[in-house]
Amino acid sequence: MARTAFRDPNRDFGMDISTVIGLILAVGLVLGAIMTTTSITTFIDIPSILVVIGGTIAATLIAFPLNRVFKLVSVFMKTIFNKPANSLENMSAIVSLAEIARRDGILSLESHLADGKFDDFLTRGLRMAIDGQEPGVIESAMELELESLIERHANGKAILDTVGKYAPAFGMIGTLIGLVVMLQNMEDASQLGPAMAVALITTFYGSCVANMVALPLADKLALRSAEEVSSKVMIIRGVMCIQAGDNPRIVKQKLLAFLDPKQRVAAEELET
Repeated sequence: MARTAFRDPNRDFGMDISTVIGLILAVGLVLGAIMTTTSITTFIDIPSILVVIGGTIAATLIAFPLNRVFKLVSVFMKTIFNKPANSLENMSAIVSLAEIARRDGILSLESHLADGKFDDFLTRGLRMAIDGQEPGVIESAMELELESLIERHANGKAILDTVGKYAPAFGMIGTLIGLVVMLQNMEDASQLGPAMAVALITTFYGSCVANMVALPLADKLALRSAEEVSSKVMIIRGVMCIQAGDNPRIVKQKLLAFLDPKQRVAAEELET
């Protein structure tokens, strides 16, 4: 059987270039539109920034415990730097290990897991199988770990969703404050236009924070989470197949369902 060169999972971190390009493009287009029509200083208003940014932070602190709010920076970084789930690589590893287990016995996998070249989740599952745990116990333990991962990912996404929800609301609050101040100073009609412009800037800030940053990043987190969950579900199925002593060809066919069409073409080239 052809062997695949497995990468160290700890070295699989990389930059998600689409997130970086999207953020730069969104900010660049808005700034470009502003600068082609007026001065950038027209859109700078400190009180409006305080209302939107400060208000959104305050609302997020009310909605979540302090320790979770402090993780907002790390959540943001996960949308840019991440360890992608490599389902094709994991499938190749599982099929290879299934062949070894079928040929030499499941206890022989211990030596192959010692060098840490396989996915940690896969390694933990196989170690339980090597230790002679019942299939139901193994599957239950791995699914419990998966549920915990899903919950952590949901918590991170919830913070960004909250920012995206409250930023426009505080933008509207800032606009209402500006309108009240403007209506209390109606004597000078020449000041109404500039005053209205300042009142609307907070809505602009809130919309930008929500629709250029928070909500798109929340969607990216959801996508990454779905990819990782699918990969781990595949690993669970693979571990259970190895534990049951399935033929490597059968194992491969079962795991192909978790791959996209391009990955399936690459997987079909693996010798079994």
